[in-house]
Amino acid sequence: MQFHNTLSGRKEPFVPAHPDRVTMYVCGPTVYSYAHIGNARPAVVFDVLARLLRRRYPQVIYARNITDIDDKINQAAADAGVDISVITSRYAAAYHEDLAALGVLPPDAEPRVTEHLPQIVSMIERLIASGHAYVAEGHVLFNVTAYADYGQLSKRDRREMLAGARVEVAPYKKDPGDFVLWKPSTKEQLGWESSWGRGRPGWHIECSAMAEKILGETIDIHGGGHDLIFPHHENERAQSTCAHGGKIFARHWLHNGFLTMDSAKMSKSLGNVLLVREILKHAPGEAARLALLTGHYRQPLDWNDEALAEARKKLDRLYGALRELAAATPTAGVKAPESFILALEDDLNTPAALAVLFELAHAANTAKSDIDKSRIKAQLLDAGSLLGLLQQKPEDWFAWAPIQAGQLTTEQIEARVAQRGAARIAKNWKESDRIRDELKSKGVLVEDSKGGQRWRYL
Repeated sequence: MQFHNTLSGRKEPFVPAHPDRVTMYVCGPTVYSYAHIGNARPAVVFDVLARLLRRRYPQVIYARNITDIDDKINQAAADAGVDISVITSRYAAAYHEDLAALGVLPPDAEPRVTEHLPQIVSMIERLIASGHAYVAEGHVLFNVTAYADYGQLSKRDRREMLAGARVEVAPYKKDPGDFVLWKPSTKEQLGWESSWGRGRPGWHIECSAMAEKILGETIDIHGGGHDLIFPHHENERAQSTCAHGGKIFARHWLHNGFLTMDSAKMSKSLGNVLLVREILKHAPGEAARLALLTGHYRQPLDWNDEALAEARKKLDRLYGALRELAAATPTAGVKAPESFILALEDDLNTPAALAVLFELAHAANTAKSDIDKSRIKAQLLDAGSLLGLLQQKPEDWFAWAPIQAGQLTTEQIEARVAQRGAARIAKNWKESDRIRDELKSKGVLVEDSKGGQRWRYL
């Protein structure tokens, strides 16, 4: 088994620190809005990797965090006039729903930043004590010049690091590249008490502290999108290595490529950000998953209507083959072909693995003997399970239908739910009930919970 290590820039044999145990940490969502299809790509890619690792190793501990402390979350809560927990609970639940529809299995651990403030503060204290961080005007900053290997992961020199990156230049910094570990909070902002004053953690320190708590000081695999290499993962590597006395933080760094929309970068300003839940109104989640796996994970992937339609046609072929094998009983003990496994173990080469899957589908359509049909069915199902495909009945796949025309959009529903929330705050129960009944008549069920309002399609 070998994977491309971003740090070394080449494919390397994968050898975990412990022969029977693999630890993997992947950066998860910041829950202030709905997930777009670009957010879904790393979730699907590393879900496949986790499935593959579990075939080889007795114990795999896969952690994917949820960032529930962030200035964008603060702003979203302020705009909606609700507590921050309402925003984070709503969008974390939506993220889980979207990933489930894409066939992504839950990770073994899903740490949240709000649950790890003591660990974050402890790590910052260690960095200050070792001389790798300093306090300035209520901030605590990491001193990049105190870590000689800073920049090795992203392969950037100091000038490149500061140009066009999310690096705040401030007068209280010793070096322009120093990054925030802790920042002060105003009375209106979420904050926690510390020896440096009331404040909140910086983005990068959060993942380092959670990874340490869940997986230990050295992890086998750290993954995420290519956009996280700098500054997020570069900063994580620096602060974790220094907090752990120079120990290696991650043995292997894996990053998936960018996802574009019709050859253009996704951007709110361009209006081409496509939400997962909008896609799911018009195509099965499994088709979206397959579309995300058709290209090699490290390469850029262009998302367009044709790619999604083609993925659905491909699944029609695969499920059509399984439908032809309906009467066959999968042969016990038969697994995916060796060529399929070798493709995945060669830097997660899903295009090559999918080619083997379609060869099996062709063999299914031409098989004559019951023995061959049973063997091929077992191979198809087992190979599909590693990719998160072909796990439903063929009749269920072919029965899928898109949401009917005239269905309210997510934005329209959110606007009406916000109006209902305002009516409830004003104790205008008649208006609140009217909006709820109106949405129900249009196929949307609104429910009240401790975390606030939530809704789903009927």
